[in-house]
Amino acid sequence: MSGRLTADASATLMRKAAHGDRHSWELLVDAYTGLIWTIARNHRLGASDAADVSQTTWLRLVEHIDSIEDPTRVGAWLATTARRECLRVIGRASKTVPVADTAPMTDLRPQDDEELDSALLGAERDAEVQRALLGLSPRCRQLLHLLMLDPPASYEEISAAMGMPIGSIGPTRGRCLERLQGLLAMRGIAEAGPSVFDDDSH
Repeated sequence: MSGRLTADASATLMRKAAHGDRHSWELLVDAYTGLIWTIARNHRLGASDAADVSQTTWLRLVEHIDSIEDPTRVGAWLATTARRECLRVIGRASKTVPVADTAPMTDLRPQDDEELDSALLGAERDAEVQRALLGLSPRCRQLLHLLMLDPPASYEEISAAMGMPIGSIGPTRGRCLERLQGLLAMRGIAEAGPSVFDDDSH
């Protein structure tokens, strides 16, 4: 299973995991690990600290899995816990130095020049979007990164991760997108790309 779960599915898996169902636990981890890592990296943690935050967040869930009052809100619970762990890691360090991941080279062997041109254009466009994102405030970048998850984080999860009222997420999202689109237009790219940005159905 990939992507986040419905509230009812989360609650069902939580109950089964609490009774020792390993498969249910693995499905929970698969569904929410991306959310936790995004929160950690949005706090400018290096790969090692982000891994510690992820591990500790899941450990906290193991410790409290029997006492969570509303298992349908496990996504928001994990987001809140991850955010607190990030703040703890930042507070523990006298100085936080972001550590860039070294991504392995992908062995691409396009079938023809047309495929190569398409891949290069796509990579160039993605790079321009990433550069445009750097022109936004840290809060806008964090919000848009959470919305860029597949599927995007729910407004409840975003609220827990960023400590902002649910009612302010939509208007903030709109302002951030307007700024991003302006930056992209300056770079000759008309649209932000991910269709989730146009979906306000959270």
